[in-house]
Amino acid sequence: MRRHKRWPLRPLGSALIRSRFFCLSSAAEIATTPTTEAFPLKHVTRSNFERTLNDLRTHVKAADFVAIDLEMTGVTSAPWRDSLEFDRYDVRYLKVKDSAEKFAVVQFGVCPFRWDSHTHSFVSHPHNFFIFPRQEFLCQTTSIDFLAKYQFDFNTCIHEGISYLSRRQEDDAIKMLYDEEGLVEADDFKLVRLAHVLFAERMKNKLNEWRSDLLHCRNASSESPGSSTQSTETVFYHMRPALSLKGFTSHQLRVIRLVLGKHFRDLVYIHANDKSSQDFVVYTDSQSDKANLLKEAKDERKGVAERKIQSAIGFRQVIDLLSSEKKLIVGHNSILDIAHVYSKFVGPLPSTAEEFVASIRDHFPYIVDTKILVNVNPMLHQRMKKSSTSLSSAFSSLCPQVELPSRGSDSFLQQRVKIDVQVDNVRCSKWNAGGKHEAGYDAFMTGCIFAQACSHLGFDFNHPSVNIAQDEKLEKYINRLYLSWARGDIIDLRASHSNAENWRVSKFKYEKIVLIWNFPRKLKAREIKECICKAFGSTSVTSVYHLDDTAVFVLFKNSELVSEFLKIKEQLESDDGPVTVIHPLSKILEGGKTGAADYEAYKEICSSHISKVLFSDQAETVGVKSRTRPDPKGEASPETERREKTDKASDLIDAFLANRVKVEAAGIN
Repeated sequence: MRRHKRWPLRPLGSALIRSRFFCLSSAAEIATTPTTEAFPLKHVTRSNFERTLNDLRTHVKAADFVAIDLEMTGVTSAPWRDSLEFDRYDVRYLKVKDSAEKFAVVQFGVCPFRWDSHTHSFVSHPHNFFIFPRQEFLCQTTSIDFLAKYQFDFNTCIHEGISYLSRRQEDDAIKMLYDEEGLVEADDFKLVRLAHVLFAERMKNKLNEWRSDLLHCRNASSESPGSSTQSTETVFYHMRPALSLKGFTSHQLRVIRLVLGKHFRDLVYIHANDKSSQDFVVYTDSQSDKANLLKEAKDERKGVAERKIQSAIGFRQVIDLLSSEKKLIVGHNSILDIAHVYSKFVGPLPSTAEEFVASIRDHFPYIVDTKILVNVNPMLHQRMKKSSTSLSSAFSSLCPQVELPSRGSDSFLQQRVKIDVQVDNVRCSKWNAGGKHEAGYDAFMTGCIFAQACSHLGFDFNHPSVNIAQDEKLEKYINRLYLSWARGDIIDLRASHSNAENWRVSKFKYEKIVLIWNFPRKLKAREIKECICKAFGSTSVTSVYHLDDTAVFVLFKNSELVSEFLKIKEQLESDDGPVTVIHPLSKILEGGKTGAADYEAYKEICSSHISKVLFSDQAETVGVKSRTRPDPKGEASPETERREKTDKASDLIDAFLANRVKVEAAGIN
């Protein structure tokens, strides 16, 4: 998926966009066609999911690798959550985590690639799954507009999208369903209201009469005590006589359970929740028969629960298939895709990048990012000719004869790999380009790039024992993902734990950074730098960067200046004397709401699940601002307060004059 800055946010609406399905007729045998007008793509919705899943299992099991791509409803929940140059790797991970948790996946492309030794070509099976969560999520207007521009079918997504449960949600659902006891003994509660006491007595008489009729082989009555809307009927439940209860409220059913527990040892209450919810009072002729009934009801309830959960798992079955087969997963700039896969289909994302690295390997041991391939490999990088390494650009550069069959020969493509496309029983060797930013086609493009790259790396696909994922030719590229393409940070999934060697060394020393927010809007980065340099020296600040209109990063010359700045800020905020007005920092602190903190506070703000549009609002909501002020130390006498203010004012004057002398001396020199 193409990555953009996408904000502001809005709820997902129903867009009336025409469906772009491509239909292929099935045949008894695979039909090979030289060309097709449209790109042959298998679209999958709820209506054909189960049938498609069976075929996909066969394709994945036989595949040499599987390419994936996702289309989402957004990327960044606030402008300041975009990838910034100042983002440390752990902060960048928190931003990826926030995006994966807040936005939905609406299309999932899965394209298995299998080498066909008879035709000396790869056979690809591109699938385009429409999925739709049954829960709340965010949308960005620019993301929705972007999808609409490429004719995304919102109607199909919303009405026919396949739902899913993550593994964590499945575990929670199992616990919830098993906690909802389908068979419940007597409840320990007291009857307080007279109406409930009278109802209990009537039901006791009714049940006693019904039991007596059974024992004496008489026809049981189907009349109900006290209400024409309630009815009881003698039926059979698991080959035992039972009284079907209809029209009773949940509280009345609790009263009935209470009556059974206190007065009838051979009658059992059963709540059956198979196709329809039903309540029974079942007669058992012995304690062993009662135990057998309870076991039968428990087993039945277990089966019902498992069927319900299995039905709700939905698209996650595809993810389970990829994970269980331990297939090589290929993506393009795929850190966000992988984070979405984990968040949507495994469980909540770990709180740190290190935990994420350790956990993702357990589910997907082999991952390749083609963006790293085309940037790190010298020959592929030269082929790109300094052009964009976006998915479409890489596909055009490395696979031109795949995209444009009529294109002339190219010496670089003498090692090209032939790729066929098979959908259902139709196999094509040539086709027109598909719809870019359609997940199934993007997954196909990603797989084509990888296949061509492997060819140039020297893979012999005709060798019967070739294992692409474990081949040493791929060792430098496998299980490495761009955590931040802008900064070049690479996350190494091969490491057993994260350490400094796993990450690109940053040019920034984060202990030298101060975060300032909620300063007067009129101030620009240049003016903020001038104010600080007047107070601490002309070379005290290296640079100032805006997060948004309400916040900046200030990179100081050394970490000591960070502590000094925060200390003086606190002193100025606690003093209302004349020094506060004339101090160079007064412009930044004007209004009394300016916040400042070190880089760790920025990390804490980014870790919050809250996302305010403005960073200043975010900091205030998270509560970081309160920690930039002095801690209260109890009540002090007026004389003590006056003396403390005098001492602080004196210290500020001395510091200001000393720094002014330094600035003037630097000017003379």
